[in-house]
Order: sequence, then structure tokens, then C-alpha cells
Amino acid sequence: MKPLKVFSFLIGLNLFGLLAGCGSDSASGDSTGSDGEVRKIKVAYDQASKPISWLDDNGNPTGYDVEAMKLVDELLPEYEFEFVGTTSDDLLVGVSQGKYQVGVKNAFWTEERTEKFIYPKEFLGLSSIGLVLKKENEQIKSLEDFASAGMTLAPIAANNAQYTVIDEYNQKNPNNPVKLKAGDTFSVDTIQWVNEGRVDGGVIIEGPFEKQVLAEDGPYHNLVDEVVYNEFNVIKTWPLFNKKEQEFADAYDEAIKKLKEEKKLNGLMEEFYNRDLFEVLDQVER
Repeated sequence: MKPLKVFSFLIGLNLFGLLAGCGSDSASGDSTGSDGEVRKIKVAYDQASKPISWLDDNGNPTGYDVEAMKLVDELLPEYEFEFVGTTSDDLLVGVSQGKYQVGVKNAFWTEERTEKFIYPKEFLGLSSIGLVLKKENEQIKSLEDFASAGMTLAPIAANNAQYTVIDEYNQKNPNNPVKLKAGDTFSVDTIQWVNEGRVDGGVIIEGPFEKQVLAEDGPYHNLVDEVVYNEFNVIKTWPLFNKKEQEFADAYDEAIKKLKEEKKLNGLMEEFYNRDLFEVLDQVER
């Protein structure tokens, strides 16, 4: 081979090696995962549960649970979250079957659910739970008051964690139980049932009550002077992980713990709930 050709051949080899090296560095920089790839995660959310999670006017997922998980995603470069809007029932079935890796729906802890899902060590948020009542019954401030008055409660599906909350109260208070009836569907239109007089009261989360009744554009704003919300507890809420996602759940724990330490969730709670429930965390038992 002539000297000029040998020189050109060597230059070509060096250039090829340099380009290959640059390509390798670029790929490794895309992820901190062991295989150099970002793992895509499907995060299911209840798309009709404002202000917890819903689709905004532009068709984008938002709400406290969704925005909190977006902050988690930012701290986990090895994962890429895809938010999938669905129903509460499909979320539970889909996560348990592996259709989604994790789901958020203002979920409470229940013993039954620990058999189907991984609960992480760190909770996601806090939720005010209370009774929706006719204005004339606003003196009923607790489950004890409600039970003592012999009032009827809107039915709650047995797989709804709100059912568990009332059932736990009944077990602790066998001499003064709430009349608890299992519903055929996951939830009923509690506000409408109370307004129509079909029941005396119903269990509801404060956020949805505010968006449905207190907000001027709420579907039941016309009842703002007819019904009231009386809180009886504040409860921790959790993301539900598929049983095979322990490694992912552990990564979530590290991220959400950091977000709590930096108080980034407090602002979200103020934004979506108009109230920072972390301020009463030391009083939360459940």
C-alpha cells in the first residue's frame, strides 16, 4: 500500500473511533439506568376527580396527585412517566394486572388492598374526609353525632376505601354504629342523594365538595346554601404500585421524601385544595 493511502486509512480509523466514542458518551448520558435506557412507566389516574386528578380544558392531566407525581418523575431520570386517564375501577384492575405500573386516585390505605398492591413507605398526600349534610343538619359534626341521631348514609361500595373508614369506626364503636350499606357501584352522586332527601348524609372528600358546590362553576353551586361539608378526619393518601414494581416503589420513596423535605408538596396542596393539610400531619392517625 502506498504511503499516502496508508496515511488516509489511519486517519479514517481514528475518525471512526472518535465518532463511535462520542456516540457512546451521548447514549450513557440519556439515563442513569444500568442498561443505559430510560424505562417508560404508565401512571394511571382518575380523570374525573377534580381537584385530585382530572383533564384540564386543554386535555392535559393535572390535579394534586398528578402534579405530585410529575415532580417525582423529574427526580427519577431512569424513568419516564406517561399519564393515562381512566376510571377509578379500571385503575384498580389495571394496576393489579400490570396494565399500569402505578395508579393515583386519592387512595387510602386498607388491609385488603395490601394483598393486591404495593404500598410504598412514603405517602403521597393528605385528604380531608367529611360528611355532606343538609344545611338544617349542620350541627352534626362527627360520625358519633351522625350515628347517635340515627341518620341514614349514602351507600358506599365495599371496595371503596371510604367504606373501610366507616367500617373501622363501627368496629371501634359497636354501641353507636353508623348505618353502613354497601353500594352496587364504586360511588354514588352523594350530593344529589342528600339534596333529594334520599339519605340524611354521605361521605365525601373536601376537595371535590369545594369544586362541585363552592366553586361558582361547580355543577351543584346552586346548592351552596342548601348543603354543608363537615370534616371528621384527615387521612394520608397513597399511590398504588403493581406487585412486581418494588424497585420502582423504592425509587419513588426516595424522590417523594426529598420533595417533602423541600416542602414542594405544600405549595401543590395550597394550589389545588386551598389548604395545606401538612400543617395538621402530627394529628393524623390513619
